[in-house]
Amino acid sequence: MPDSDGVVTSVTGVACPRIAMLLVVVTVCTAACMGIGPGTVNRDRFEYTTAVAESWKRQMLLNLVKLRYGDTPIFLDVGQIVAGYTVQSTLTAAATANVFGWSSAPHPTFPDASVGLGAQGSFTDRPTITYSPLAGERFARAMMTPLPPTSIMSLIQAGYPADGVFRLAVHVVNGLHNRYGGDLRARVGDPEFYELLGHLRRIQVSGLIDLRVQRVGPEEAVVLSLRQRRDPTVDAEILAARKLLGLDPTATEYRIMYGAVAANNREIAMLTRSILEVLIDLSSFISVPAAHVAERRVGPTSADDEGPEGRIAPLLRIATAMERPDDAFAAVPYRGYWFWIDDRDLASKKLFTFLMFIFTLVETATKEAPPVVTIPAQ
Repeated sequence: MPDSDGVVTSVTGVACPRIAMLLVVVTVCTAACMGIGPGTVNRDRFEYTTAVAESWKRQMLLNLVKLRYGDTPIFLDVGQIVAGYTVQSTLTAAATANVFGWSSAPHPTFPDASVGLGAQGSFTDRPTITYSPLAGERFARAMMTPLPPTSIMSLIQAGYPADGVFRLAVHVVNGLHNRYGGDLRARVGDPEFYELLGHLRRIQVSGLIDLRVQRVGPEEAVVLSLRQRRDPTVDAEILAARKLLGLDPTATEYRIMYGAVAANNREIAMLTRSILEVLIDLSSFISVPAAHVAERRVGPTSADDEGPEGRIAPLLRIATAMERPDDAFAAVPYRGYWFWIDDRDLASKKLFTFLMFIFTLVETATKEAPPVVTIPAQ
C-alpha cells in the first residue's frame, strides 16, 4: 500500500528479488537447452571441406613443381579430423531486501533492496588432424602402377574427351607414340598419333564408340566397338582411324590389351602411363625462371609439338613470377618464386581437377578407412 508520500513500498521491495530470481532461472534454462553441436555442422562441414580441397590442390601443384626441378615429391593423406569443442559457464546471483523477512533493517520510506549477478564462460576448440604419408608399398601401387587400359576407355565412354585422355595417360597405342616430357626419356609425339586423336575425338562426338566386357578364358577383356552409320563423313573418320591403328577394316569390334604392339589386326594395344609418369609429363609444361635455367637448376621448357593442324597446345599451363599472383586457381611458393594456375584458364583448371580424379583408377590395395571427421561437442 502507498505511504503518506504515495510510494508503493511493498511492490518495490519484493519486485527486485523476484526479477533477479527470474533472470537466474531463465539464464540457466537457456544454457541447458542450447547445444553447440547442431550449430557447428553447417560451419565445420563446409569449412573443413574447403580446407582439405585447397590443401590437395596446393600439394599437387607443389609436387608438380618439385618434379620439374628434379626434387622429391611428398604426398600426405588426411587420415582423420577430430574437432573437439568445450563450453563452460558459471552463473552467480544474489538478492537482498528488507521486506517480508528479506532483511532485518527496515527503511522508513521503502525497503533496502539490492541485486547482484555474475557470469563466467570459456570456449575451447582443439582440432586434431592426422596425416599419413604415401610411401613404401602404398606409393609403389598408387604411383607406379600403370593405369588399366579398360579404365582409360571407360573414361572416354563416360564422355571425357578422347584426345585429352590419350595425351594424358597413354604412352603408345598400336605403335604410335605420344609425347613425353620426362628429362631422361623425353621425346616428341608422332604426327600419326595426333592425327589419330583427331579422328577418335570426332568419332566420339558422333556417339559411335561403344565398350563392352567379354570373358576370354579366365579373364575379362574389354571390346571396343566402332559402329558405322550411313554418314560418309563419320565413316571416313572410322576408316582413317582403323588404318592408322593397323586394324582389320572389315571388323567392327576390337579387343583392348595392355602393351605397345598388338598381336593381330583385331587388337588395340595400349602402353599406359602410371600416375608418376603422368605427373612427370605434366610438370614438363611448367614455365620456369630463365635465371634457374641459366644456372642449370632446371632444364628449359620444351617446345610445343606440331600436329596435322598446327601447334599442339600444352595440356596444362603453370606460370611463374616473383610476386604472388592476385587471381590464381592454385598457387605455391618455391625457391623464391610463385608458381600458379590462372583462375581464368578454364582448360588448365579442368585438367588439373581431372588429374585429381584419376588417382582413384589405381587400386592401392589398402584397408585404411577414408578420412573421417569427428566433432564431439561438450
